[in-house]
Amino acid sequence: MTEHTIPNAAKLTGWRKSSYSDNEGASCIEVLDGHPSGIPVRDSKSPHGPALLIGIPAWSSFVAALKDGELPGVA
Repeated sequence: MTEHTIPNAAKLTGWRKSSYSDNEGASCIEVLDGHPSGIPVRDSKSPHGPALLIGIPAWSSFVAALKDGELPGVA
């Protein structure tokens, strides 16, 4: 069975925040490119917490839906 979480996300390096994030500590996510098993996603306020591991096809569909405005209420 494939793992869908990374228990301690701080063990990975190269995280990047959303371009929509601000520097005032607002809620945001961070993603990590180049992971062999998918796209790790974590809460920036909890860098040592777990990260979700999203499959590449699912992540690509999610990003495309965001860009196309298909997710109501998400800016």
